[in-house]
Amino acid sequence: MRQRAVLPPPWQFFQKASAGAKLARRSVFFAVAVGLGSAALSGIGLGYGPLALADPPPAPAPERGRELIRLVRQDCGSCHGMTLRGGLGPALLPENLSAQSPPALKYTILFGRPGTAMPPWQPFMTEAEADWIVTQLLRGFPEEAK
Repeated sequence: MRQRAVLPPPWQFFQKASAGAKLARRSVFFAVAVGLGSAALSGIGLGYGPLALADPPPAPAPERGRELIRLVRQDCGSCHGMTLRGGLGPALLPENLSAQSPPALKYTILFGRPGTAMPPWQPFMTEAEADWIVTQLLRGFPEEAK
């Protein structure tokens, strides 16, 4: 049985928070801002390109891998183009996705984009499978086996 993704739904981030939650949220934002600033100032940078993924997520079982490739090529391809070069949705090519962080791409896959045609795919895959799809998209997605 596959595990479901455990990221909170996006609408929870925009609900009115209590005073304690606001303070905690402010502390988290401050910590993130300081961390990102330190990384930028130290010359490390964030490097979200395909080579930034130090440890790629584990590959799914061969049969599940074929199912995921088919899902991306057929279901995602119905909006993003059968060759993933764009259609109703934007192109899913490495050069188009490199500006987005892998966690942001995973979040979009799992929860969709409210107000757009992008649906949530969380009911159909685990977080690890979404990570694998993001890694494959950033490398150039494999063709469907014939």
